Amino acid sequence: MASEEELFANIDALLDEEPQLPPPAERARLREAAGITQARLATALKTTTQSVKNYENGRSEPRSPRLEAYQRLLNGWAAKYPVHSTPTPRPTRAPQSAPPPQQPPAPQSAVPAAAPVMPIAAPAPERPARTAGAPTAAPAAAPAAAPRRPAAKKAAQPAQDPRFPHGPLAVLDGDGSAYGADGIVLDCPARTVPELVEWTLGESGLGAARLNRYGKDSDPLIALTATAAVKLGLPEHLEGHEQRRSLRLPEDHPVVKQIAKARWQLTRRGFGPWARIYRKVQGRDRQCVQLALLSWDALDERSWPGVTDMEPADIARVLGIYAQRVITPRGSTAVSGLELMTALRPPTKAVQDPETGNWVSGYNAGSLGTVPMDPAPPEATPEHPVVVNSGWTGGFLNEEAYQWVRPVDSLTDEECTLPYAVGLDLNTAFLAAAARLVVGLSAPDHFDAPKFNPKIPGSWLVDLSHIEPDPRLPSPFTPDGTRPTGPAWYQTHTVAYAQELGHDVHPIEAYLRRETGAYLDPWHDRLKTAYVDTLADLGVTRDLDDRRFLAAMERHKQLDPALAAVLSAIKATVKGGVGKLRERPQGKSYKEGDRWPSLERPTWRPDIRAAVISKARVNMHRKLQNMARMTGLYPLAVLSDCVVYPSPGDSPLDFLPYAASGKPQPGGFRLGPTPGLAKLEGVQSMLWAVDLMEKDLNPARHIKGGDAVLDEGE
Repeated sequence: MASEEELFANIDALLDEEPQLPPPAERARLREAAGITQARLATALKTTTQSVKNYENGRSEPRSPRLEAYQRLLNGWAAKYPVHSTPTPRPTRAPQSAPPPQQPPAPQSAVPAAAPVMPIAAPAPERPARTAGAPTAAPAAAPAAAPRRPAAKKAAQPAQDPRFPHGPLAVLDGDGSAYGADGIVLDCPARTVPELVEWTLGESGLGAARLNRYGKDSDPLIALTATAAVKLGLPEHLEGHEQRRSLRLPEDHPVVKQIAKARWQLTRRGFGPWARIYRKVQGRDRQCVQLALLSWDALDERSWPGVTDMEPADIARVLGIYAQRVITPRGSTAVSGLELMTALRPPTKAVQDPETGNWVSGYNAGSLGTVPMDPAPPEATPEHPVVVNSGWTGGFLNEEAYQWVRPVDSLTDEECTLPYAVGLDLNTAFLAAAARLVVGLSAPDHFDAPKFNPKIPGSWLVDLSHIEPDPRLPSPFTPDGTRPTGPAWYQTHTVAYAQELGHDVHPIEAYLRRETGAYLDPWHDRLKTAYVDTLADLGVTRDLDDRRFLAAMERHKQLDPALAAVLSAIKATVKGGVGKLRERPQGKSYKEGDRWPSLERPTWRPDIRAAVISKARVNMHRKLQNMARMTGLYPLAVLSDCVVYPSPGDSPLDFLPYAASGKPQPGGFRLGPTPGLAKLEGVQSMLWAVDLMEKDLNPARHIKGGDAVLDEGE
């Protein structure tokens, strides 16, 4: 039975709801009926044209007082320009059903099931005038994002979570201005780190709702500029002989003492570029704030290109879009990628004890649970205690990305006379491999001479040395593309591909998992949507033909550097998240056979990493073989998800297979913006490529004009 307090709270929530606007399509119809352009409407509402587009495609909603002004305008237009065939009634709020029965409590807090989506605010280079303590909208300054793909198919986004009215994060500058993700500016009076933590949790209105009904809300993030760090008593830069991202403040630093005196705690990692300050959970409410020190290299230039040099409002925009589409950053993009897996597949949920009737924390089916799991010896690394303590000498999985260069003597005269070497890069190949990937959820069991089953994830000792590959193609079974020399350990996808190619496989032994599931599915779906939507905001949409796609990809980074940085961070999240599944020990003091911190988390799963990379490599080989069959072309080199082909022209359009209708042939490489499809990586002369091959260098590493980083998932 609901209490009087709960009922009154529900009624108050209804009274506090904002005015309801007509559906997005109706907003556009009314404006067009009035003969008003989006640009003119944007001027009247004192916003940007892109914001008006977002209102009309359902991507975002205006906020008060712009919301009331927009509603008044639409109501006036609705009276003037009704729909003749079916009169449109005055917009009214949809009736709200009675409150649902009270749900069992989650382990930490009871909150909405999905994180709200915020509008993408434009950056503000100049600080606006503000009233003390009040949020202020920052004026738009950066170029508007390119139009998205047709928006009629996009549903209206959920409203902002009322518990976090100012979004997931803020960037704090030295004068106390805290720039929010949606363009607001808050006054932060804090003069010390403990005061900043108290303000963030008590007054800022920052945070983000959980991504899964059984998960936890995201802790608010405060990114500190160099001047803000100095104001709070922190050094502008960390100095030392170690890598700067590995440095920490000493325990006797005044700021560390201030934190302890105020009865706050730091995590075991101490006060570094990503510092997490917390108190133990009291009741259902978490008390934790994440700090990012920008001048301490919190944002790696390789993952966040150009972001640390941006103005605070623009940094807030970049981080805010990433938080909205992926997750509130909690460390490096690799850390965020791993944290996203857990946020989408929480290890526990509330279950009812059948004996007592009480709600307790229980296992959440499909997750990795709360207990770390040791791998099978061949799945581990040589320094792992499972290997060292058992004296294992039976070999290891070698499921890594391709590093292959074709033998120069296999090139034909016809190939050598082609003028160009063209590189293709597969979009987020590891992410594409994670789609519908079944992995093990339980501990490995050992089997002798098992019958191979492609539906069971695990590691198989198989002899594939009898399979002779085409010398013009890499072997699908080894990262360097060479023929196997005897029995070796392979992941299920690699062995299944040998069967697909028509070969008999007879495993000698195997380590298999009885409980399985598509653990990475929600991770894949969220990151795929983030990647595709961000590319669309940069003008690279799914509806482009191949020629227009190549042109859009050539200029997309120049359209909006902030969105280009978000795209880079999303790609780094994919690679880093997969790599974190097999994080190696760090530090000079580590001794072989000792456990290292990463082994204490359930997400240390080298077998899942091997499954992703095995599937990605098999996907690549399948396309290479289909290309040879359809076009007679063979690659010059492969590096992870990049492949270089000889070509009669300087474009992929000159050698990719197309049907008579002009559509791409299925099975080969196809151009497009979604994961697994290809884009142009670079073009060089064929003479340049052959010269590198003769020097045992990989043209795929340099085809872009620089030195590529191998995507090993490390």
